[in-house]
Amino acid sequence: MATSGDAPESWYLALLGFAEHFRTSSPPKIRLCVHCLQAVFQFKPPQRVEARTHLQLGSVLYHHTKNTELARSHLEKAWFISQQIPQFEDVKFEAASLLSELYCQQNLVDSAKPLLRKAIQISQQTPYWHCRLLFQLAQLHTLEKDLVSACDLLGVGAEYARVVGSEYTRALFLLSKGMLLMERKLGEVHPLLTLCGTIVENWQGNPIQKESLRVFFLVLQVTHYLDAGQVKSVKPCLKQLQQCIQTISTLHDDEILPSNPADLFHWLPKEHMCVLVYLVTVMHSMQAGYLEKAQKYTDKALMQLEKLKMLDSSPILSTFQVILLEHIIMCRLVTGHKATALQEISQVCQLCAQSPRLFTNHASQLHTLLGLYCISVNCMDNAEAQFTAALRVSDLTTHQELWAFIVTNLASVYIREGNRHQELYSLLERINPDHNFPVSSHCLRAAAFYIRGLLSFFQGRYNEAKRFLRETLKMSNAEDLNRLTACSLVLLGHIFYVLGNHRESNNMVVPAMQLASKIPDMSVQLWSSALLKDLNKACGNTIDAHEAAQMHQNFSQQLLQDHIAACSLPEHNLISWTDGPPPVGQFQAQNGPTTSLASLL
Repeated sequence: MATSGDAPESWYLALLGFAEHFRTSSPPKIRLCVHCLQAVFQFKPPQRVEARTHLQLGSVLYHHTKNTELARSHLEKAWFISQQIPQFEDVKFEAASLLSELYCQQNLVDSAKPLLRKAIQISQQTPYWHCRLLFQLAQLHTLEKDLVSACDLLGVGAEYARVVGSEYTRALFLLSKGMLLMERKLGEVHPLLTLCGTIVENWQGNPIQKESLRVFFLVLQVTHYLDAGQVKSVKPCLKQLQQCIQTISTLHDDEILPSNPADLFHWLPKEHMCVLVYLVTVMHSMQAGYLEKAQKYTDKALMQLEKLKMLDSSPILSTFQVILLEHIIMCRLVTGHKATALQEISQVCQLCAQSPRLFTNHASQLHTLLGLYCISVNCMDNAEAQFTAALRVSDLTTHQELWAFIVTNLASVYIREGNRHQELYSLLERINPDHNFPVSSHCLRAAAFYIRGLLSFFQGRYNEAKRFLRETLKMSNAEDLNRLTACSLVLLGHIFYVLGNHRESNNMVVPAMQLASKIPDMSVQLWSSALLKDLNKACGNTIDAHEAAQMHQNFSQQLLQDHIAACSLPEHNLISWTDGPPPVGQFQAQNGPTTSLASLL
């Protein structure tokens, strides 16, 4: 070990070398690394060395230990000392950035904000740090759901990037702002996305950076269409996005650093972008009713996520995983795999239990999935309790589509229960597809017409039911919403059957059956085969009636076995959870199903 008689550089470099050696050992020897760094202070180092060492200690303690108090103390000293030293930007602003991150982790958001504001104020001559700190403060406001402040900051960042000649980072700021505006459903998102498209296409720079901007832009466009329930209109954008990600995977990461320090940003690593493209493809397949395709892409994405999570603890990966599971759970409920869906709901519970933020953002979706599961096993009281819990915990200001989705499903529960007229009519007033529908989603408005048709059918008002269902059909055909098309056709077929118009009924039920087999939608197949059996019997087609009866028997058996398997799982007890954090590992095995398999009819 160097002695105090040596030149300052040699003892300092020796201690730094040892510290780095211990930090990068396998496994890391963090205690010894910290000892070496603390030893620097014994030599009464100059201010620059003192501030840098406090930053290094704070960083090591923050990233590798649970001693956040000591990490915080070192980072506060680094920030305080570095502000008194001229031309010491890297240490100063890294200390500010890391310290505010630590404050947020300790729920001291009110300490983090003024710190970041001060750092932003004094970093205007350092483009990289100025942009990075603006992004950081905007993210902090976003987490607090203060989207107006976040959008303002991103606007400031875009203008600053333009002034310092970084069109690339300007695009990043504007795309981030577009993402938040979409969350708020604000009208100015269209001109902003148009501007972003122009900037992205005109920017000539590093190919990987250019393609990653295009992926960001196209992901926003695709999700914008999907939010609006426009499954057919989105196809050209989705195709471009899939081609774009293929291009990125063939490009090599250039080690050449951008000449403009303001360009030193990446939106997402290449591997994360691949998972994200799989994710939006799954969202599209799920909405369009291509459930086998959704399954294929979910499997690919989850496999890639498992590999990434071994090396990368980024919280966005868990968010991707939860959203993928949410979509595949809905697919399983449709395809008649309730037991698998229930185990995956339990998996979402476990992921949310590990991260309070994830649970806050997905609690409503989790209760909604449980509500859908309850409908599928005919536990209507539990379904009502789950949807009510979902409405209670959801943030209606930013999740209006989710709210409309929950209300639509809750209305279907009230219709099935048959004795909840007051509650049902109060819900239907809020999702009236003919008048002031609360969201712009084409798909949800079509579903609202279907719900009206279903109610009119149960009330025996068949002409009214036909009007509503034809409206659903018109809308679902316009945007290839296969599941709504199949449901509407089979219900129309049922109405014509009740009215004695067998030929017209057959014209509806046969394509419903074909479409349901293609999706595949188990409940519609069960319903269609029951109708085909009765129709053929009524028309004297004995052979066809026998064939339809056999199909109906097969579907019933499959659904019954799956029903028994799901209700026998210990996770079935999740249907009783309506409050508090997600229960994990609290399940007792059941003695078999406690509910009966009721036909959809």
